[in-house]
Amino acid sequence: VAGIDRRAELPRYAAETLLAPTRERPKPNTSAPAFGKRKAVVYATCFTNYNSPSIGIATEAVLAHNGVEFETVHPRCCGMPQLEQGDIARVADGAKAVAAELLPWIERGYDVVALVPSCALMLKFEWPLILPDDPAIKRLSEATYDVTEYVVDIAAEEGLAGGLGPLDGSVTLHIACHARAQNMGRKAAELLNLIPRAEVKIIERCSGHGGAWGVRKGNFDAALKVGRPVVRQAKEANSRYLASECPLAAAHIRQGMALSGEGDGDIPASTHHPIEIFAKALGLVT
Repeated sequence: VAGIDRRAELPRYAAETLLAPTRERPKPNTSAPAFGKRKAVVYATCFTNYNSPSIGIATEAVLAHNGVEFETVHPRCCGMPQLEQGDIARVADGAKAVAAELLPWIERGYDVVALVPSCALMLKFEWPLILPDDPAIKRLSEATYDVTEYVVDIAAEEGLAGGLGPLDGSVTLHIACHARAQNMGRKAAELLNLIPRAEVKIIERCSGHGGAWGVRKGNFDAALKVGRPVVRQAKEANSRYLASECPLAAAHIRQGMALSGEGDGDIPASTHHPIEIFAKALGLVT
């Protein structure tokens, strides 16, 4: 009925959203080097809020540990799914609405931190192309960071609070296409390499997922084929952790590993966003 291939792994909804009022938010670490110097409004994104709150929980924990005053919000979808379908008018309407809600935070000195690279790309680059003459969109674009980019920037400018310990295994890190499109460098790799004795094996190639395209009937086999070189590298790496800034890409790679008969190596039980692994190295999440 939905036109989705029955074999495709789909994200599940979380039992409780990131913005559930019952969640307790961590307080900023007053002894961290960045305390009093950084304020951030975390743009939760649809995927993190509804499907994978653990990404947001890890982000909040890392920001608080490093002294960042923060608030987490989700005014509206970034519009990437509508952009993929060519519905530019709907994307523009959503962009104006989100910018109107986030601009007051920016005016109060808050940085905007997006948790998924597709959404960061929309705020930074796609919206200004669609609405080039809108000053609020321009201001929002200039104030937006991808979460890995933001923590790496804190490390470079103010320095991180202590507490990082080594991981219990290596990490295979897929650099997401929408992270590369931000022209910010391999910030996820830079983030994980801040962890003592980190062993990070990088894959920089399209996973084949392609947003909603890869799960559709008639496309799923092609999506697996495009991602086959990534799957091969991930299997050869045989790391304890499989990570990508794009949660959909990570899940697609893992499913490709499970379906592939090529090579040896264990299939990881789960996938991670790099900020989750970083929070684990700090002992902030399990």
